[in-house]
Amino acid sequence: MEARAIKRYLRMSPRKIRVVVDLIRGKKVSEALAILKFCPKAGAIEVERVLRSAVANLQNLKDRGSLDPEYVLVKKVFVDSSVTLKRILPAPMGRAYRLRKRSAHITIVVEDLPMPTKSKEVKSKVKKEEKVGTEN
Repeated sequence: MEARAIKRYLRMSPRKIRVVVDLIRGKKVSEALAILKFCPKAGAIEVERVLRSAVANLQNLKDRGSLDPEYVLVKKVFVDSSVTLKRILPAPMGRAYRLRKRSAHITIVVEDLPMPTKSKEVKSKVKKEEKVGTEN
């Protein structure tokens, strides 16, 4: 099952945000949040907000109390350009320069991974304990 979150009209250049987004693509959510927390880029804060929103959307979609970030994968992440605000900056000798203030849309799609069943974990622990007991 997958869920998504979209942040529209973010007043930041798409090129700057793509640098941050490329760091988390295809990673587990717990790992992606750790990367974003320590990323020095300004876009990391906004990407982290959108990622947390996508996880919350998945949690609401699954209709259960809590969701382990270890079993959620960042499936798709992309940044599109949005409207560009055009402004005029006075220049020397009566000229004018055009300023382009860019904005972006961030889209994050997360997918839940199948959780391992507890019966397999118990069997593997029992086998490990048997091996440890026979070696002595």
